[in-house]
Order: sequence, then structure tokens, then C-alpha cells
Amino acid sequence: MPIRMICNYEVEVNDEGFFVDATQWTEEMACVLAEEVGVPGPLTDRHWVVISYMRTEYFEKGTGATVRKLGKSSGVTTKELFKLFPKGPAKTSAMCAGIPKPRGCI
Repeated sequence: MPIRMICNYEVEVNDEGFFVDATQWTEEMACVLAEEVGVPGPLTDRHWVVISYMRTEYFEKGTGATVRKLGKSSGVTTKELFKLFPKGPAKTSAMCAGIPKPRGCI
């Protein structure tokens, strides 16, 4: 697996750039990753709601949530999810959250 430097930490990622070990993630890394994947502007409280939800889902269930589940359970509507994470809410929020790509994401 490739190793990447993010915020002066070595992080193991897969071929698509998703973290292999979610425990290597820090909040500081989320800001760098968000910029890299095209999340507009600085991360807001609403972004953090989604990122925290994705991490919780991953640690409880072994995968991040789908867009549908995010829209129903995170407290952020599907419409808002696409504004916050325009290039695919589940995939880009998972990247920012430092978790592997959720099952079902292309």
C-alpha cells in the first residue's frame, strides 16, 4: 500500500487515496483532504456533522454511510449534502473523514 505524507504524518492509503487505517486520521488532516477533493471553502460546522457521522458509522458498522443514509440519519439533508460535498457526498466525506471508501460507492 502507498504511504502519503499529510500534515507531517505518514499515512497508509489505498490506490484511490483512501485511508487504510482510520485511526491515523486527525482533524487537521480533514482540512487538507477537503481542499484536495474540491470541498468548497473552509470546513464549517455542517461539514463536521457529516464527517463525524461518517467516522461513527465506520467504527460502528465497518463502512461509511451511503448518501441515502446520510440524508436520512445525519441531520443534514441530501440537498445540503450535495452543496457541502459537491463531487459525491459519501465518497468525498469519507475521504475527508479518513475512512475507507464506503461500500456501494463507485
